[in-house]
Amino acid sequence: MSTPDDAPDGAAARRERLSALWGAHAVRVQAYLWRHTDPDTAQDVLSETFLVAWRRLDDVPDPALPWLLVVARNLVRNAHRAARRRRTLDDELAGLAASAPLSEAAPEALVVERDTLLRGLARLGEREREAILLVAWDGLAPTDAADVAGCSTAAFHVRLHRARRRLAGSADGTPAAATTALRSTASTRRSA
Repeated sequence: MSTPDDAPDGAAARRERLSALWGAHAVRVQAYLWRHTDPDTAQDVLSETFLVAWRRLDDVPDPALPWLLVVARNLVRNAHRAARRRRTLDDELAGLAASAPLSEAAPEALVVERDTLLRGLARLGEREREAILLVAWDGLAPTDAADVAGCSTAAFHVRLHRARRRLAGSADGTPAAATTALRSTASTRRSA
């Protein structure tokens, strides 16, 4: 079923409206973005703002500037949240890398195995990661680890089981490498 926008005249009218919106408001939206983020992000968000306007052209009110600024503000917030998540993940990976024990395996295999394990751990939720780390890296028995985690032993066993299953499944498509790395890490800690 065709819509008025599918017709050549409808598409031309949409392009003209977007072009008019760009001509009238792009500079002001960009100035707003420069006040709220860095220049590179501002350029990306400016493009995304007008992409949203294109997709929702029928929803753009008159006057359009306040609507465009709200869209831009929301996109800036999304960009800041994404950057915060990236920094948090980088910090988590750095912390895990700093605390990961080294093995006597071949260096190249160790690098791949360690990277797989760290990425898998970073993808786990906080409680699951804590369960794995308390048992495998801190060498605690599940009963003691449950006390540290502030839950019952049964609840801790469930967390640990789920964490191991998710770690094995999320290790970049190589669950065997993650499981092997986890076992070698745990045995290294216990023998130390």
